[in-house]
Amino acid sequence: MINPARASSPYDLANLKVLVVDDQEDVRRGLKRLVGSLECDVAMSHSGEDALDLLSKEPFDLVFTDLKMGGMSGDELLHAITERWRDIVVVLITGHGTIDLAVECLRNGASHFITKPFDNNEILAFVERAGYSILARRVAKDQATNQRGRTIVAADETMRNVMALVDQVARRKVPVLIEGASGTGKELIAREIHNRSPVHAKPFLAINCIALPDSLLESELFGYKRGAFTGALKDTVGLFEQVDGGTILLDEVSSMSSLFQGKLLRVLQEKTIRPLGGNIEKPVDFRVIAASNRNLEDLVKSGEFREDLYYRLQVVKISLPSLKERRGCIPVLAGHFLKQTASEFFYDEHPCPEFSPATMEALLNHDWPGNVRELENTIQRALVIFTGDKILPSHLGLSDDSVLAESLFSPQLTSYEEGKQQAIETFQRQYVETVLQRADGNISHAAQMCGLTRAALQRIMRKLGLERSQVAP
Repeated sequence: MINPARASSPYDLANLKVLVVDDQEDVRRGLKRLVGSLECDVAMSHSGEDALDLLSKEPFDLVFTDLKMGGMSGDELLHAITERWRDIVVVLITGHGTIDLAVECLRNGASHFITKPFDNNEILAFVERAGYSILARRVAKDQATNQRGRTIVAADETMRNVMALVDQVARRKVPVLIEGASGTGKELIAREIHNRSPVHAKPFLAINCIALPDSLLESELFGYKRGAFTGALKDTVGLFEQVDGGTILLDEVSSMSSLFQGKLLRVLQEKTIRPLGGNIEKPVDFRVIAASNRNLEDLVKSGEFREDLYYRLQVVKISLPSLKERRGCIPVLAGHFLKQTASEFFYDEHPCPEFSPATMEALLNHDWPGNVRELENTIQRALVIFTGDKILPSHLGLSDDSVLAESLFSPQLTSYEEGKQQAIETFQRQYVETVLQRADGNISHAAQMCGLTRAALQRIMRKLGLERSQVAP
């Protein structure tokens, strides 16, 4: 099982699941130790039949299998895997006497073969390169799935201006630079530009530049020829060629090295690429959108980013505001995420809960350093732990200190007494809502739980402007 403490990024090799299949125990254990040194999650199987049983129970990304085994052979296992799990990368382990058979297996879907005795460096290099490619494709697929049905909320003037600009640039094939803090929705905006463009039926491909070193970034974008490096057993088309008239998003473009920035500049100028190991230029047709959570103009001034590349990328620049700067969107966004998540988490017969007034107040007062992504995660958490039919402040998991500080240090407050009164009212509202929720709206029962008389609890509710129907059935 993948250890989440190790896999801090979706691109970490700790997210890669590898299966080693060999009927010799020493070979199995040796390969497990070797591949495991890259922090991959490695399992072992003693036969082809056992491997198929394991593959049917849990997902794997990469399989190393011996070619000659008792029972099901490696080429039979390869055939079974390619028929049922086309995304699994299969590597054959072979002796010198079976190399011709291994080459035949490459034609039938295997990705690589290694000969005994092993070259440890060759295996490690292959796992690193294949692993990063597998994880990059998985992240792109997950992101594309997560974006389906997503709605861009433009409930304030700032975001309405952003969407007006999106509509304008979508019709023209110009490079766009999207800048904004993490979680502000840069990829969502990039996809919206593509979806509103005349080439919306063409591919939209995204790559996270910070996740890959230069060598892997170059091979993913430009492609490579067979024999270009260890493990390059067949020609592979890069993303610039795959996009074929569509749109490519270079996310976190500020992380590119100065050397690779020069290579990218040339591609943008010439609209041609040369695959690694190749000597022929290929014309490519794409629209580039770049995204960055850092200010590229500042990086140009500090010498960290090429000025000529900057001006190539930012023919039009879209700056996305933080959620703190667009608080008017919070109620609409929160409501959207509530309905969307409820439809995913609950069965049809379960009614969608509502936000209590105090909950909406807490959402509006929070600073949201993680922006829209943090808001979405907060709503998802609340739907996991809430009871009854209302989301209360305690279900959000936000720092009480941040909500309290927002009320205590508001510019409108001028004295200690005003600040204390505001804090007391915030506590009272959250406390009374929680107790009423637990008491199913029974005021007598709620008062008993609080150690108050019914009349005293009703006075507090009137003072806060709370109705029983607002917080409980």
